[in-house]
Amino acid sequence: MGQLSRFRDLEIDWDMEPVDAVGLYLEWGNNGYGGSYENRVRSKDDESIYWVIYNWDETPKVFLVRRNSDGAEDLACLDLPDHLVRDFRREMGDLKGTFPVTDSIRAWLKTQIN
Repeated sequence: MGQLSRFRDLEIDWDMEPVDAVGLYLEWGNNGYGGSYENRVRSKDDESIYWVIYNWDETPKVFLVRRNSDGAEDLACLDLPDHLVRDFRREMGDLKGTFPVTDSIRAWLKTQIN
C-alpha cells in the first residue's frame, strides 16, 4: 500500500461527503445548500480532495477524488480489504451508489497514507 504515501502532503478533507461536494461544486449547488460547508466556491482554483466509496460494482471500492467547478478527477482507486468490505456491507447492505467513507475505512486509509 505504499502507493498512497504519495498523497500524504495533499490537503485531504476527511469529512467531505459526496453530497457536500455536489452541493459545493455543481452549478445549482453553490448557494448555501444547507450542508456543513459554509464557504462557497469562488473560482476554479477552489478545490476539494476527499474520499468516497463507490458501490456500483460487485465489491465496493474507495476513490480519492479531486473536485473543482470544472469537474472531478480520480486520483486513486483502491480495493478494500475483505474485513472492511464485510463491515461496509453490514452497515449499508446491498445498496448501490456513492457513499461517504465509514469510520473504519477512514482509519484504514489514514494508516495507509502515513
